[in-house]
Amino acid sequence: MIAALVAGLLAGYGIAVPVGAVAAYLIALTTRTSLTTGACAALGVATADGLYALVATVGGSAVAAVIRPVLVPLRWCSAVVLIVLAVRGLAGALARYRERLTPTRAGEAPIGPGRAYLGLLGITLLNPTTVVYFAALVLGGHGEVAADQTRRAVFVLAAFAASASWQLLLAGGGALLGRALTGARGRLGTALASSLVMTALAVHLLIA
Repeated sequence: MIAALVAGLLAGYGIAVPVGAVAAYLIALTTRTSLTTGACAALGVATADGLYALVATVGGSAVAAVIRPVLVPLRWCSAVVLIVLAVRGLAGALARYRERLTPTRAGEAPIGPGRAYLGLLGITLLNPTTVVYFAALVLGGHGEVAADQTRRAVFVLAAFAASASWQLLLAGGGALLGRALTGARGRLGTALASSLVMTALAVHLLIA
């Protein structure tokens, strides 16, 4: 049981800690909205990681075999989504900067907690390498986890908890950053940096 708990925590942090496009978008989203919205978005990311951990422990090699043939189309889809998010975020930041208004303009529908949760859940689920990562962990050294339902549940919950704790930490950092960067130039710079990171990672997906 302890082994499954430790394996789940290591798996969750292993997939969550490397800062990528999702992390950049999460921080930028929290910066321009609120900690509540950012926390819900963070839980959306963690939910996707938990679902992939469950799929990996249940499906194992069968899941990896299904994903690998369509890995290239899924990477293209992920890259397109990242580029759209980058362009949309930068365009919105430029519009707000020109008008010298606060992040939520009159007539602009703000992103609520529910929408943030579903949005980040969908974005994270588009990452096909996550399920291959978890499947490789289960097959490579934790086969006993998948063989027992209790250990499987502990592994999945631990992976979710690890991912959630890290994503919430990022959201908290985004909230602090939002308080520090209250000016129009500060928010524009944050949006620009986030968009550049997402675009770079999208390009990396296309040429990988």
